[in-house]
Amino acid sequence: MTASTDGYVPGVCNIGRAEVRWRKLMAWIGFACALGLWGFFAYMKTPPQTRLWVAGPALLGAIGFLQAARGFCVKYGLGGVFNVGPEVGRTEAVVQAEARARDRRASLVIIAQAILIAGLAGLAAYAVPV
Repeated sequence: MTASTDGYVPGVCNIGRAEVRWRKLMAWIGFACALGLWGFFAYMKTPPQTRLWVAGPALLGAIGFLQAARGFCVKYGLGGVFNVGPEVGRTEAVVQAEARARDRRASLVIIAQAILIAGLAGLAAYAVPV
């Protein structure tokens, strides 16, 4: 697996610094929303099953942090594009089929990891007595 001259590496890195900063911002927003929702549920003394909703914003946070840590965007990986340039949202197509397949696999791994993390966050919100 070799890197192209622009920094894109199939299945490993499909976003640059600007996109990583954006993923981190979204991650912190998701994390803050999960904590805020859990705090609200605790304050309102909601039933444990209601507190499982914390998993929703936790999923946003987990996907954001995982994407930022890996330098890899799930949406871009599934869509067959990449952006390692200085501008957020300006993508280029991934031409090789093998590279697109690697990107799809990497995207699915990140999604699975994020679902696991969000599920654990939801279960923690469920289990912690309020």
